[in-house]
Amino acid sequence: MQKISIISSSKDPAGVNIRKNFLELFDFEKTNEKFDNNEVLEYNKFPNKQIKMYITDNDLIYSEYIDKRLDADIMIFASKHRSKENTPSFAVHSIGNWGKAELGGQDKKLCPSSAVLLKNMFIELNKNAKETNYEITMEATHHGPYVEKPAVFVEIGSTEKEWNEKQNGEIIAKTIMDTVKNENKNYKIAFGIGGPHYCSNFNKIALRTDIALSHVCQKYQLENLDETLINQAIEKTKEKVDFILLDWKGLGKEKQRIVDVLKGLNLEFRRTDQIVKD
Repeated sequence: MQKISIISSSKDPAGVNIRKNFLELFDFEKTNEKFDNNEVLEYNKFPNKQIKMYITDNDLIYSEYIDKRLDADIMIFASKHRSKENTPSFAVHSIGNWGKAELGGQDKKLCPSSAVLLKNMFIELNKNAKETNYEITMEATHHGPYVEKPAVFVEIGSTEKEWNEKQNGEIIAKTIMDTVKNENKNYKIAFGIGGPHYCSNFNKIALRTDIALSHVCQKYQLENLDETLINQAIEKTKEKVDFILLDWKGLGKEKQRIVDVLKGLNLEFRRTDQIVKD
């Protein structure tokens, strides 16, 4: 029995919106459990899967070690997203910090990730949100909380208007359930290095090929990327990593150093521009 936890925050309007839509769309039942003095709900209609929904009174990104308080194999955080541009968007990403932990988590510590879960969620998100004019994107690995179970964030961006819009909560609730239900596993597994925070080239790879990505280290964090973090990204991918995927043009001045480190570790790497053409 795979145990899946869906977690939102009472402080987060997007999380509250998503939770409300779960309750309207799916037959979640009350349990005898409480979490932060809030009801824990359960859904048992999928074979061999137990889905529990939790709401915490803390900010999600600062809910360190929340996995120690849950019985979960996989954790899905349903959350708001902020951006400087206030772009209406839906986003998914792994969690952890390549450098200093400025928004929860720990310095230079990544959390376990599932490349299969992330890819499937990104595919389902693109299906469910295709009628919107929202940007749909994977993001590079960033922020907390620090947890030790495979986790993914799925988010509504980027202002109060989008966070509270009922249709957006419905899209995320459906996306999560579709992902959990239709668990395609037949992928090549990679972790990504380079490119912008909103992973344009890795987005194309995820949608157009059989490659699934777990962690992504974006260009502005490459100066922090060393052997230890590369090994950590591999070890903290739930599935066995087949190769490293490089956003070749998005490696900047760190390109040669990164290539040398990967060669020194005897790791296979491939270039996005040799897999998917624009």
